[in-house]
Amino acid sequence: MKRLYIAGHRGMVGSALVREATHRGGYHILTATRSALDLCEQSAVFDFLESTKPDIVIIAAAKVGGIHANSTYPADFIYENLTIATNLIEGSRRAGIPRALFLGSSCIYPKSAPQPMPEECLLTSPLEPSNEAYAIAKIAGLKLCQHYRAQHGLLYHSAMPTNLYGPGDNYHPENSHVIPALIRRFHEATQCAASSVTIWGTGTPRREFLHTDDLARACFHLLDLDNPPDWVNVGTGNDLTILELANLVAKTTGFKGKILTDPTKPDGTPRKLLDISKIKSTGWQPTVPFLEGLAAAYQDFKTSLTTGAARL
Repeated sequence: MKRLYIAGHRGMVGSALVREATHRGGYHILTATRSALDLCEQSAVFDFLESTKPDIVIIAAAKVGGIHANSTYPADFIYENLTIATNLIEGSRRAGIPRALFLGSSCIYPKSAPQPMPEECLLTSPLEPSNEAYAIAKIAGLKLCQHYRAQHGLLYHSAMPTNLYGPGDNYHPENSHVIPALIRRFHEATQCAASSVTIWGTGTPRREFLHTDDLARACFHLLDLDNPPDWVNVGTGNDLTILELANLVAKTTGFKGKILTDPTKPDGTPRKLLDISKIKSTGWQPTVPFLEGLAAAYQDFKTSLTTGAARL
């Protein structure tokens, strides 16, 4: 039985990884809450990895947020994410851990990247300014794994997922990503019979969305490969406009009013669609239909409101 440490196991992605590892079997899952282990404290991380000696580390812990949070707190985003990555990757090397999987983000690619974005376009032109700090931290983690693999012979590699959604998401009104933000706003608008909901920006940017359960399956698929790519995109290969997304969320939540746009708010990158041909060539593909996943995410939100577990 392999000893598997999942950093960030309480987050949306981490909890999906725990579910998938449990479903697959064959893993002794190691976890540590933030109160028990601060991943920004280097000595504590090094000691934890040395004492627990996992066979595999999955780095799903991160400080994350939407366009507002990234623009408002760039120093926090670059510092915390850089520190988490360096502590866990170097700590894994020092503890003699042979395999690690680092989770990044599609925002690592340039603002003017070709669409869909292949792995090879990394660092070919400037990043989107609104999430540059987060992207730089994720690029650093990816490059750490790549260079540790080359220099130390350790099988450290990375997965770059597109925009994620699923159970356990963060529904904070300002610091959440677009799907949970829209779910909460349209749900509350429905509850109070609001006549309209206004979304940020023009509604024209195109985005791709992947269910966290699909990402979790992709991660374990990559861990099953003897020679995975240094980094690989994980997405669906399909996208839609933010306004189209808003209409789908409105329908899912039962909202009957008007949807307005606010062009004074930033749009971010015009389009972010991943080229997933590389991971598909290894035998993986997504399985959760978007409308089905969106309905399940809304149901999870309503259930979490009832139980008091919602991250608001």
